[in-house]
Amino acid sequence: MNKPEILSPAGDPESFDTALRYGADAVYLAGKSFGMRTASKNFSLEELSLACQKAHELHRKVYLTCNTLPRNADIPLMPDFLSKAQSCGVDAFIIADLGVFELAKKYAPDVERHISTQGGIINYESALAWYNMGVKRVVLAREMRLEEIAELRAKIPDDLEIECFVHGAMCVSFSGRCLISSFMTGRDANRGDCAQPCRWKYHLMEETREGEYFPVEEDDKGTYLYNSRDLCMIEHIPELVKAGVNSLKIEGRAKTYYYTAVTTNAYRHAMDEYFDHLDDEDYRLSPWIREELEKISHRAYSTGFFYGEPGQETVRGGYIRRYNAVAVCEQSSNDQNIAVVTQRNKFLVGDTLDILPPDGFSYEVRCLKLMNEDGEEVPSAPHPMQRLYMTTDKPIPQGSVIRKRNSDVC
Repeated sequence: MNKPEILSPAGDPESFDTALRYGADAVYLAGKSFGMRTASKNFSLEELSLACQKAHELHRKVYLTCNTLPRNADIPLMPDFLSKAQSCGVDAFIIADLGVFELAKKYAPDVERHISTQGGIINYESALAWYNMGVKRVVLAREMRLEEIAELRAKIPDDLEIECFVHGAMCVSFSGRCLISSFMTGRDANRGDCAQPCRWKYHLMEETREGEYFPVEEDDKGTYLYNSRDLCMIEHIPELVKAGVNSLKIEGRAKTYYYTAVTTNAYRHAMDEYFDHLDDEDYRLSPWIREELEKISHRAYSTGFFYGEPGQETVRGGYIRRYNAVAVCEQSSNDQNIAVVTQRNKFLVGDTLDILPPDGFSYEVRCLKLMNEDGEEVPSAPHPMQRLYMTTDKPIPQGSVIRKRNSDVC
């Protein structure tokens, strides 16, 4: 039984470093062009080269998204982009377009080619067709049921890998093939610029009563016409492994380093824990791992389409936010319990803080004292990216993410 990789998202170098620190086997990211998340900072060629160097030193991998649907004007730019990406050391391209696939074969032949979920692969014949053209991995459509994935696995070669999304935002359209954003805002979702109108709140307005908005349903929060639950398969690692999935992919390149830390850590521990209990027929996920995923901003969770019919999980609802990341520990001193932290959100002396260290086992500390870089004692940390010396009742390891319950956030 092969142990699947944990594949984490990175929209910028900080998220990339965070993914490696919290145990990702591989990280997927985009360059400054041709990736499906233009809202992210993404990576320059210099940043991409450094990321590959860092990953390879740890025996991890880097996958570069080239999964937009390019127009004619984009094609002349592709050869140089692909060739330079190969020189940076990327391990694979994630591709949705057949023309881009052929260009990658020609201009970056040493880089593996993976077919994006945008390719809409939902059957074994489609997977086999791509395999015969030289594909190493297929990222299956999110609409596939688990039993269909197991059947596909049984009917394709062993060396054709399967990747599945297991966590994060779901798209109301078929694996991201959507025109709502283009229609409403002029921003093309298929070229990485989705405005996410499916997450907006909609009301009904009668044409003679301008400015009077009525909920389509009797709900004072309005109505979400397209909004879907977030995907969460953390409690179903055994089923995914038995179905033959090679890579568990976490959605979220447009999200923060904190999201990357928590999700990577949770799925890393879930995978390792399961493989430590392969002989245990009564194995159940440790509750603390599932609870970690409640500490990030998310919509109500579901298992997506893995156990149900398409459309079943499109529901009304907004974000759940129970915790905020307030700082990152840059340096630590175990002797005096003093940590050098970079502030991200406001917190106060006397606050109880939740620490997520690189080993992934969270615990609480009390903030006893704060000092700025001038050596002045301060009562709070109100300035984003301010560097502070924090004294606590327990040591905080370097690289830890520091967070706080939302009910306590000022």
